[in-house]
Amino acid sequence: MEKEISYDSEGAKIRAFLASPENPKLAVIVIHEIWGLNDNIKDISRRLANEGYMALAPQLYTRNEDVLNQENIQNVMMKVWNIPPEKRNDPNSYQQIMSALDEKGKRVAELLVLNRQKTEEQMIKDAIKAYEYVSSQGVKKIVSMGFCMGGGLAFQLATEVPLDGTIVFYGRNPQPLETIQKIKGPILGLYAGEDPPIDAGLPDLISAVIKYKKDLELKIYPGAYHAFFNDRGRSYNKEASEDAWERVKNFLRRVSK
Repeated sequence: MEKEISYDSEGAKIRAFLASPENPKLAVIVIHEIWGLNDNIKDISRRLANEGYMALAPQLYTRNEDVLNQENIQNVMMKVWNIPPEKRNDPNSYQQIMSALDEKGKRVAELLVLNRQKTEEQMIKDAIKAYEYVSSQGVKKIVSMGFCMGGGLAFQLATEVPLDGTIVFYGRNPQPLETIQKIKGPILGLYAGEDPPIDAGLPDLISAVIKYKKDLELKIYPGAYHAFFNDRGRSYNKEASEDAWERVKNFLRRVSK
């Protein structure tokens, strides 16, 4: 079964894609990359449903869908990602980009670059409501799984609600890191070997996991790049992706027992 649903969150109706067998073994909240709820995320949700799990993929851009579509986001983020690493802390670099954007582009930049923290705080609130929606469906165990930006949000969500497991595909650490002590279930972290901005946080993550005695399975794929699991993207790595999916299935089987 698959369908589009919506759930209430702080005055908004958040759209979501739901895929599920008749009697799911557990539920997975699937959190999208920076591109939003697209066909890639829907396909991953279907794959989870085929394994016997309910998958709910919220469109966490519902509040700003007038500007946050893949074309607009790509137009802005390609410019941002082309800023040399040594200039990414220079406000002038971003002002130059902003001056060349149209009104929609400037709005995208405000939401996803300049005021990213505020945007993600709202997305976490909407993800918490997704958790509450799934809980209302009678599923006994709930896991979060996210990719890139969504990987960080899935990780952050685990510090906010008592998830039974968390699957992080190349996402940033929870902020602040000490909130890891609030995580209830085990964590599966899947990272690309060629992903300096994300991998730089792994030593601190491991230290926090040891300090707070959390259950972490961590895998780094040498030679793979950020977003290696997205089979529609330029960084897709078939070998790493297939291995990661086996680890996801093993993790979910373990949590669902």
